[in-house]
Amino acid sequence: MKKESFLFERWPRFAYRHALLVLLGTVVVLAVLAVLWGSLRGEFGDSFTVPGSESQELFDLLEERFPATAGDSGFVVVRSPDGIEDAATRGRVGELIGEIEKLPQVYAVSSPYESAGAISDDGTIARIDVRYVAQTNSIEASSAEALVALAEEASSEELQIEAGGPIVQVAEREPPGSTEIIGLIAAVFILLIAFGSVVAMALPILTALLGLSSGFFIVGLVTSVVSMPSWTTQFAAMIGIGVGIDYALLISTRFREAKSQDLSGEDAAVVAAATAGRSVFFAGGTVVIALLGLWASGISSIGWVGSAAAMVVATTVAIAVLVMPAILRYAGPVINSLQIPFLAAPAAEAETGIGYRLGRFVQRHPVVCLAGAGAILLVLTVPVLDLRLGFSDPGNNPESFTSRRAYDLISDGFGPGMNGPVVVGFRIDDPGATEHVGQASVFLATIDGVAGVGPVVFNGDESAAVVTVIPESAPQDAATGDLVHGLRSDLRDEYADSGAKPLVGGSTAMSIDVGEQLSGRLPYFLAAVIGLSFLLLIVVFRSILVPLKAALMNLIAVGASFGVLVAIFQWGWLGGLFGVAREGPIEPFLPMMLFAVLFGLSMDYEVFLVSRIREEYEASGDNAESVARGLAVTTRVISAAAAIMVAVF
Repeated sequence: MKKESFLFERWPRFAYRHALLVLLGTVVVLAVLAVLWGSLRGEFGDSFTVPGSESQELFDLLEERFPATAGDSGFVVVRSPDGIEDAATRGRVGELIGEIEKLPQVYAVSSPYESAGAISDDGTIARIDVRYVAQTNSIEASSAEALVALAEEASSEELQIEAGGPIVQVAEREPPGSTEIIGLIAAVFILLIAFGSVVAMALPILTALLGLSSGFFIVGLVTSVVSMPSWTTQFAAMIGIGVGIDYALLISTRFREAKSQDLSGEDAAVVAAATAGRSVFFAGGTVVIALLGLWASGISSIGWVGSAAAMVVATTVAIAVLVMPAILRYAGPVINSLQIPFLAAPAAEAETGIGYRLGRFVQRHPVVCLAGAGAILLVLTVPVLDLRLGFSDPGNNPESFTSRRAYDLISDGFGPGMNGPVVVGFRIDDPGATEHVGQASVFLATIDGVAGVGPVVFNGDESAAVVTVIPESAPQDAATGDLVHGLRSDLRDEYADSGAKPLVGGSTAMSIDVGEQLSGRLPYFLAAVIGLSFLLLIVVFRSILVPLKAALMNLIAVGASFGVLVAIFQWGWLGGLFGVAREGPIEPFLPMMLFAVLFGLSMDYEVFLVSRIREEYEASGDNAESVARGLAVTTRVISAAAAIMVAVF
């Protein structure tokens, strides 16, 4: 007699029989986590470091020896058809500067009338630079919002005034939770359409929220000892909601199917746990592996985002496997209640379902289907060859954003490079190098691709200096990347053995450094995620070919997804349909994070499908029939789960 599995058979039976005890225990655990979270949780931040990069070395130098330049900046752009030198315009600009100086966390404000190069050649556009005391991640949103409000209030028919810079983007962020709420609402409708029952719809969502809340409590406790980016919760929530609903949906659907076969509620719960619950456990494992693989990026903030999402996924798996049998004790008898007319669906589909017919069609025409699908995926993958990494900037924002309008005004008045200045710094260890460093502006002005150079500014003890370089090209242009590399090479040669170490940085250079580091670490990331997932699936299916096929298929699917990403966001194809205001490079961290999500979730569905096919094969011994029936009974749930993921993201 086969020994029962504790986790997937004995525990579900115990949880079903002692449902009240299990649910009360769950409430107690959640209450303890909530209390600990309330008293011990830390704060999220946006400290972003790129260890070993030149831009990071420059930032550290400025923070140590030149703190006045380490803070981020914003700016206000003024456009006056009558001319910036017009007396009335001068008066209003002066009043605006006085109001900006009163804002919290503002370190200094420069008047365009006192700063060289702050007024355009045609005299109609001026730039007011606003220096803050800290980096963008440490600036209060209210301060950024106040700057935007001042610009809006000062605007008139005679003056166009816009606010821009990294600080302003803080005020333009979507409020946290808005996308997740939209995703949940969409999930409600998808589940109602797919399963036609209010109870069948509510059960996966409530279970997912239970796992999500417990995961967030744990993440909050971890922030008491480590720093995580502010967008950690948003990313983890999207993953958690999606997989939480998916996992609960799979188990509840299997329960409904078992109930339709006249099994008792207890036996149906055990069958659901032993089959779907087992799939959920190992599928969740592949997602956790993929998310933890983000540590291979070498950037701790990205690694911690992946870890937080992995914690949330782990708690949703725990709730689905350990607690859901107890929930089914009470929800099971009414799981098909409150059905929606014309939408009610059976728990499983047999030979009449689209999944079964599709499976049989593919089996009759394997070569045609394989060639057709392969050709489509290959075509979709081709754009990946043109993948270019780089951070987006306000130029990619919709024109309704003040930061986008400010970006365009700066480009019109001062050239595209003014939106992405490059900062050149010097670590001066030999006082004798001061004179040579003081001539840096002259040297930098001779380099191709440089539109302008500011004066060299020394700190108090002349142990550091900075100079701003304005490129001829826009921040996202490939030419700007070439310029950064050229500056680094030329400056190293010019200041070799001089007693001063030149460093090229700033936000534009940081973007380039991040992209290059992540590109270099990508092979290690792919090897870690694919290799560990492959080993896990070997354990699950006790097979080499099944995990190998799963890995190859998912790699092809991810490649096609990346190709579509490049075509839409980098090339601009169908950009208007997807809300792309202006095409640009792909965010440097997106390929890794997207691969982690896509590979993990596609492995999810692979485990769901193949596990059910194996279950059918063990019952019938007919390979072709088991594949067709496996598709038949999983098509609806996998399609609904995938649609929910699309809605959540």
